[in-house]
Amino acid sequence: MMEQGDISMPEIAWINGTIYNLFEARVSFLDRGNLFGDGVYEVVRVYNQKPFALDKHLERLERSLSGIRLQHPLSRIKLQSLILSLVEQAGFADAIVYLQITRGGGMRQHAFPVNSQATLAVFVAPAASPAKAQSEGVKIITLPDDRWAHCYIKSINLLPNVLAKQTAKEKGAYEAVFIRDNTLVSEGSSSNVFAVIRGEIITPPADGHILAGVTRGLCLEIARKAGYSAREEVVTIEELRQAEEIILTSTTMEIIPVVELDGNPVGRGQPGSVAVRLLEEYKRCAGDAWL
Repeated sequence: MMEQGDISMPEIAWINGTIYNLFEARVSFLDRGNLFGDGVYEVVRVYNQKPFALDKHLERLERSLSGIRLQHPLSRIKLQSLILSLVEQAGFADAIVYLQITRGGGMRQHAFPVNSQATLAVFVAPAASPAKAQSEGVKIITLPDDRWAHCYIKSINLLPNVLAKQTAKEKGAYEAVFIRDNTLVSEGSSSNVFAVIRGEIITPPADGHILAGVTRGLCLEIARKAGYSAREEVVTIEELRQAEEIILTSTTMEIIPVVELDGNPVGRGQPGSVAVRLLEEYKRCAGDAWL
């Protein structure tokens, strides 16, 4: 760790008030940026030690923070002053300033932690020159824009899930279920969804739009062994609303019955017989591991 004003290593990082050698800078493993991608960032170009279009970058940063409902840890004036100071200390004529703000640390849970302190990290490093590409031109390719279509990957980039879970919590709900194209049920923010429709257990297919949970797969196996008809098929929001039962599954939730959906009772408004039976069979399947 470096002391304030120590520029023995020019690539410097500032994290919540302390300056480090960039390559020795650390944040907590439990920081939500690491666990969930729960944060925002900006990159500012520096020419001749002067940050370019800094006001526009800070305006966008504030919009990003507002978008994820994260309070800015510094005023714009203080952050601007900090950036200018770090650029001066680093001493690079042409540089980049990277700044990142996350919701801070805390035990892993999707909903926002209570009384967490945001993590503000800034680093200054030399800028790579784009001169060769500018003079020679470059090759490009086209790809489908499927940046948000990789739900089947258990990625740590869970910010949309975090925001959905927080909304559910604020509305007094346990979970939020994503609906695709205003019609199709996908999954919960941290769970898979099953519906009991006309006595049959149905869960949305593992077609890339959901993360196929391990417990989801076990639930299908357990249901079939218990004599239920259980299958993967598209479920619409209307079918979910009319379902006799709705069930959530995940490694930590195990198997949980849903008794209310969007303010309306599911079935009789109490855990249904299918959910109760599946949980009993799940516990039996877990055997000694359950004890």
